[in-house]
Amino acid sequence: MAADLEHGLRRLKLASMPAVAPELLVTAKTQRWTPEELLRALVEVEITARDASNTQLRGKQACFPTIKTIEGFDLAASSISAPTWAYLTSLEWISARENLTLIGPAGTGKSHTLIALGHAAVEQGQRVRYFTAAELVENLYRGLADNSVGKVIETLLRNDLIICDEVGFAPLDATGSQLLFRFVAAAYERRSLALASHWPFEEWGRFLPDHSTAVSLLDRPLHHNNIVATDGESYRMREARTHTGGRPTSR
Repeated sequence: MAADLEHGLRRLKLASMPAVAPELLVTAKTQRWTPEELLRALVEVEITARDASNTQLRGKQACFPTIKTIEGFDLAASSISAPTWAYLTSLEWISARENLTLIGPAGTGKSHTLIALGHAAVEQGQRVRYFTAAELVENLYRGLADNSVGKVIETLLRNDLIICDEVGFAPLDATGSQLLFRFVAAAYERRSLALASHWPFEEWGRFLPDHSTAVSLLDRPLHHNNIVATDGESYRMREARTHTGGRPTSR
């Protein structure tokens, strides 16, 4: 390809076209493509490359701690019903600004579900941000130093889905609880929240400083909420027994 043409494509930030154009030009000549067919092929290459690049960027910005997928979820070993799983994986609840709360013991697939749904949303073109509850509160705490909590929250709400895992894993102080409430209130009916906790709702007072805070915090996410209870044996414990022939590992 002529140097001036290649330079022009790069100036227009059509980064993928220069790599494929020479081969496509040869194919177009040998197969007698019309100008429209050649242009369509070049445009499709660029769109495909940009979509892949954008998906990769959204995945990086989501800050998932690991990669979990819908395909890798063992629904047969889960207590989540097939119709519920079908609705969750349709991702329609995100577009509808609904919330999701997973409640159940450790190791019953809550984190896998959250990350897999988040990953699917990223693939679908949505913006997602993953936090543990401790990370989210810490992020909000940083805004106290320069009075920018509101700005921090608005930045987070640019995402279509905000995932908050391990709610109740560690107790929150009064300030942390108020910051979390402020975030939840700001997200109400604007963005979808996906939460996971091993504490049932009536026991959220265990990690929140007072009952009124717990009630206020639960009031909004429970509206337009999909509540899913996970139960059964821990996947990790079951896998550990499989690897050790059913015997506990020795230390």
